[in-house]
Amino acid sequence: MTGLDGFTDVLDYPVYVVTTTAADGRRAGCLVGFASQCSIDPPRFMVWLSTANRTCRVARGASHLAVHTLRRDQKGTAELFGGRTGDDIDKFGRVDWWQGPAGVPVLADCCAWFVGRVQELVEGGDHVGFLLAPVATSGPGPVRPPLLRLSDVVDVTAGHPA
Repeated sequence: MTGLDGFTDVLDYPVYVVTTTAADGRRAGCLVGFASQCSIDPPRFMVWLSTANRTCRVARGASHLAVHTLRRDQKGTAELFGGRTGDDIDKFGRVDWWQGPAGVPVLADCCAWFVGRVQELVEGGDHVGFLLAPVATSGPGPVRPPLLRLSDVVDVTAGHPA
């Protein structure tokens, strides 16, 4: 076994939907498995987008990204954003959303979300890291529901190869 498989195979972290709008008005969104808070003060969050993915191409021309957590019962949303490509369909025509800060699409039915200003891009092989500084966030819900996790979506075939 090479790489990190022996380590990462035991992890079961949350998955996210990342959405954005480029300066030319193109919207995009995808399912993301590589993301984490990476600084407390100042608050920063890093999301990694596959270079094969349309969302990465659109995000390179965007000033802000929205990061959404999903409840465990939202596998359909994960399948839409992870198993379909915006090259072929309008994902936003299939979900409720609203225009958030900086014109970024915010999914109406998600567990929690934040919009972050892109501070820096980091080339990371087949993924690009987007370092985000939060500018707006959803309020805390009355209940902390179980989040959709990697093990819940392992059967979703990616819209683009990784």
